[in-house]
Amino acid sequence: MSDDIEPSENVNGNLIQIARESGAEEKGEPLNLGRRVRELRKARGWTLEQAAGQAGLARSTLSKIENGQMSPTYEALKKLAVGLEISVPQLFTPPQRDQINGRMDVTRSGKGAPYATATYEHTLLAGSLRQKRMMPYTARIRARSVEEFDGWVRHDGEEVLYVLTGVIRLYTEFYEPVEMRRGDSAYYDAAMGHNVISLSAEDATILWVTSVT
Repeated sequence: MSDDIEPSENVNGNLIQIARESGAEEKGEPLNLGRRVRELRKARGWTLEQAAGQAGLARSTLSKIENGQMSPTYEALKKLAVGLEISVPQLFTPPQRDQINGRMDVTRSGKGAPYATATYEHTLLAGSLRQKRMMPYTARIRARSVEEFDGWVRHDGEEVLYVLTGVIRLYTEFYEPVEMRRGDSAYYDAAMGHNVISLSAEDATILWVTSVT
């Protein structure tokens, strides 16, 4: 018999002991390793063959673990955890339900909260949600020259810029200016000075998403 599995008659006792040693028992979750492994595998879109390959286990072994027909040793659990890129306790402790808050906000076209500056015309999105981890907004780029800015724009967090219409030039503190067109995007440290100007005859428009620290 493989060193990675033990007879099914010892499944419950072995897994309870492993969960206790790993600290997972303190979470109070019901112990169903097979279902948990299957959920983790499917969440990654992996077949049994792919998951077994990642973990360094035989496909038949993984199948029996998922179906509760075999109890893996602690060494096999460590292989599973490494293959699934999680810790051993996480095999026994699925995410708590209270971590899913189910928040959602739909912003209809033209209904975002406007906020205009001398260089940008912002439209804030998802305005009804408070304490967001991201700040999404669209912007119409009025500026045609970097001289129109009173120094660099900089703030905490990271930022994604996506060009919706027109052509822009992205200036940053540590890089050469970059010309960007519809469909182009940039991800950067927002604490680094940055400015955007429009190169189009008409104002370019972009989507900005800023992380909130």
